Amino acid sequence: MSEPSTQASSSPANAALLLEVAELVVTALNLEVAAADIQPDEPLYGDGLGLDSIDILEIALVVSKHYGLQLRADQEDNHAIFHSLRSLSNHIAARRTQ
Repeated sequence: MSEPSTQASSSPANAALLLEVAELVVTALNLEVAAADIQPDEPLYGDGLGLDSIDILEIALVVSKHYGLQLRADQEDNHAIFHSLRSLSNHIAARRTQ
């Protein structure tokens, strides 16, 4: 009998939300990468997906509108929130209103 994967259960963001957020990012930024090809733990900023600060601002706007949560430029934990697709999805899962 195989052991159940604990990776999915140890994180509030499930696979469906990860893909949904990836699709939002790809659509908002017109990226030439498939949403399913974005690695959940790959950095969004700089190396990794290669986004810059303007891209992150655009993502923050789209996420705020879509999920009804407040993302502000002056939040101390922005670096952690936008570190990866998984960290962004976890933040959304914990705070979404929609």
